[in-house]
Amino acid sequence: MKRKHPRGIWNLFFIEMWERFGFYIMSAVYVLYMEKALHFDDAKKGVLYGLFLFASYAFPLLGGWLGDNVLGQLKTIRIGAMMMAVGYVLLAISSAENHVFFYLGLALIASGTGIFKVNISVLCGNLYRAKPELRDAGFNIYYMGVNVGATLGPAVATILGVIFDDYRISFWAAAAGMCLSLIIMQFGQKNLIEVDTNQSTTWHSETPARSMDPKEFRQRIWTLCALFFIAALFWVPFYQNGMALTLFADRSTVAYKFLRPETYLIFNAFFILVLTPPLLALFSRLRTASREPSTPVKIFFGLLIMAAAMFIMVAASWLGGNLDTPIMSPMWLISCYLVITLAEILISPMGQSYVSKVAPPKIQGLMMGGWFASTALGSLSSGIFGSFYSRLSHDQYFMLLSGLSVFAAVLVLLFMKNLKRFAH
Repeated sequence: MKRKHPRGIWNLFFIEMWERFGFYIMSAVYVLYMEKALHFDDAKKGVLYGLFLFASYAFPLLGGWLGDNVLGQLKTIRIGAMMMAVGYVLLAISSAENHVFFYLGLALIASGTGIFKVNISVLCGNLYRAKPELRDAGFNIYYMGVNVGATLGPAVATILGVIFDDYRISFWAAAAGMCLSLIIMQFGQKNLIEVDTNQSTTWHSETPARSMDPKEFRQRIWTLCALFFIAALFWVPFYQNGMALTLFADRSTVAYKFLRPETYLIFNAFFILVLTPPLLALFSRLRTASREPSTPVKIFFGLLIMAAAMFIMVAASWLGGNLDTPIMSPMWLISCYLVITLAEILISPMGQSYVSKVAPPKIQGLMMGGWFASTALGSLSSGIFGSFYSRLSHDQYFMLLSGLSVFAAVLVLLFMKNLKRFAH
């Protein structure tokens, strides 16, 4: 596989790996830090959790514009990484007596994450301008980098929690991860500068713009908007990983020394690393036989699988999770994360790949920002929904999320013809 893909994909793999390492350390302890150290109630935690994720995935709209029109992708990524590093330091020096650093740190991390992620995704798509048939696989490789970092982050957070019993140490580790990301970017930028749309000397000559009919331009935009709305519905249950699923782990699940509430995020990322290679191999074989499902079909099945994941938690709630006492086996949450992971592999990298195929070239960064904005809408809704975790029985809570995923799958079927039109 390595011989077929551009060298830059491996640079992006490690840049994103260390960025996600920092982000997922922070994500693993964020709600727990608000509960244990800042003593916020569930409603406040839910709102702040949702607002943070909303901002993290809304800022890509600004980041996409900056990358397309002002700074280029590489400079914008570098600025975002620096903002995140400073934000983690501010969280590390915050306290129950000093909320200002906490809120300022959150603002810097959210905005930095937003402008970082959209532009690194654009670079990933640009790498495959000469090899479009490998674009889905390329995004899966990139997504494995995301999840190596997402596996290491909560694992390190768990170890630091056992040793120091202070969530602020985890924020210092997140800042160190961002510094490593910046160093790797500096040494690897020679493999990326030619696909930076603002810095490349060959980009425009190698990829002459095809005149696009205004009607087709509008159709592509509306098709992407439909996908963005459907994706937003997917992220509502997905981002319960940092809210309801973390609270279920803290309040309803048997605790072990090295299996703490912040540890469970490891399983999602670990399962992606385990499951992605065989899925890539399967899709490669199907592609060779001209039987690979289209990207919209993959997304449809991903939504149905997410519905099944939420129903696992419905069953866990019926069997004792509703009591909010630590009696449930960790296998309920681990099984849920396994099924969530299958759904995520079929939706998140596939969605980004789809945007890179369908977006008109002149606004590719902006449209990738739209993909992340759909994540923003879904994550904000996830946090707002999370504020009801203590007001509904847990089985009702997770049943609503399962039904929402089925509804999103039905929408994919209704829009399938339009979604498939530009999928190749």
